Amino acid sequence: MESYLTSIIKQFEYYKSLGDKTFKQLDFEALQKEFAEDSNSISIIVKHLVGNMLSRWTHFLTEDGEKTWRQRDLEFEDTYTTKDALITDWNKGWNCLFNAITPLAETDLERIIYIRNQGHTVTEAINRQLAHYSYHVGQIVFLGKLVKSKNWESLSIPKGDSKKYNAEKFSKEKERRHFTDDL
Repeated sequence: MESYLTSIIKQFEYYKSLGDKTFKQLDFEALQKEFAEDSNSISIIVKHLVGNMLSRWTHFLTEDGEKTWRQRDLEFEDTYTTKDALITDWNKGWNCLFNAITPLAETDLERIIYIRNQGHTVTEAINRQLAHYSYHVGQIVFLGKLVKSKNWESLSIPKGDSKKYNAEKFSKEKERRHFTDDL
């Protein structure tokens, strides 16, 4: 289980890095672009993720993950005025998450915590949030790619480079390591 904690932190770091790399490729106008009426821009997705992170991870082990002060519906209204403000909030949400999970010990993983009065083990709650955040980060990356079109810099294996990538991986000795160690 100790490897679970190390791995889960690396997984969250990986998804944060995908968002970070997407933001670097976009200007503020692109972050606010909505592709259809009533769709979410990257800015709105970020605002929702930050609201969720602050609610879920603040006093994570002792309070319900759905805080009374959270105003979820307002998370879907874009109020960012600058790219810097968006990135500051993004980092605030992730810092809240990392501050909550980094000190966890193996003995914490079976503790019961609550989200909207539903009991979860700490492991279940972490897995729930990892799935939620990776879903939304995938949306952020996809929207970024749509905005940039042919000017998008791939965040994974570029199209047509799979053989080259695999050849490089298989040229090395087998070893146990996390896939994000090479990023």
